[in-house]
Order: sequence, then C-alpha cells, then structure tokens
Amino acid sequence: MDGDIQVGQELNISHDGRPFLIHWSRTWRLDADGQRVEPLAMESGFWRPMPDNEVELLLNHPTGISETWYGKVTVTGIVNAEITGARVELKTDAIMRTSSAKEVTAGERLYGLVDGHIGWVYDMAAQGVALKSHASFHLTKVNNAQVQND
Repeated sequence: MDGDIQVGQELNISHDGRPFLIHWSRTWRLDADGQRVEPLAMESGFWRPMPDNEVELLLNHPTGISETWYGKVTVTGIVNAEITGARVELKTDAIMRTSSAKEVTAGERLYGLVDGHIGWVYDMAAQGVALKSHASFHLTKVNNAQVQND
C-alpha cells in the first residue's frame, strides 16, 4: 500500500483503583533499522466501563482534538479465570476541535487481544474524506524494566 511507514507505539493502560482506566499513547516514525526518527501522534484519556460490557473512551490529542468514543467489549476466551481473548469495538460519539485543529468527523477503532498481543486498527473520516483506514498496530507487552525512558 502506498504511504505505508514503519511506526512504533507505546500504549499504557493503567488504573489507580478507581472505576476507570487511564490511557496514554504515543507513536513515532521508525527508520529501516527500527530506530526512532520523529514523533507522530500522542493521546491521553480514560476508559470508562459501563453496564452490559459497554465502554466509553475519552481521548484528548495535543493537536486540539477531543473525542468521546462509545462501544462494546466482547470476551472471546477465558482460561483459568484469566481473559485470553477479547475485542473492543468503538465508534466516535462526539468530536470537538480547536479552530487550529484539522477537521475530523468520524472514527472507528477495534482493539483485540489475541495470543497475548494487542492489535488495533483505526479508521478515520477527516478533511472531507470518508471513513477509511488510518493506522493499524500489533503490540507486544513488555514489563517496565524493558521500557526505554525518553
């Protein structure tokens, strides 16, 4: 596909004991050797579990965009009381932007837990272009000792 680039992502989803999850993500362009070349996107927000496996996701971007996402969590596998497979399907419910931000009119995200890895895809409608594939990632979990501090 034209325009494909190698991208790295750090996705951190954590909690502090209250009934929501804290979301923080950043991405950067990688060179042919897998080294960071330049920062790309960043977002932060909160996952809010709702009744009946529904979920809200509130996201803010430093580009001047704030989004409210709404969707459903489906568990696809459980082994020894541990979730081994799941997916979260989300659609934008509301998008706000500053006057300097690009126009984003809709989005869909799919997160999946398969074989211990998280994969996700993001479709976006922006600047007069209908909903189309924007990004996709296959993430591998690392422990805090493996994470580089930048």
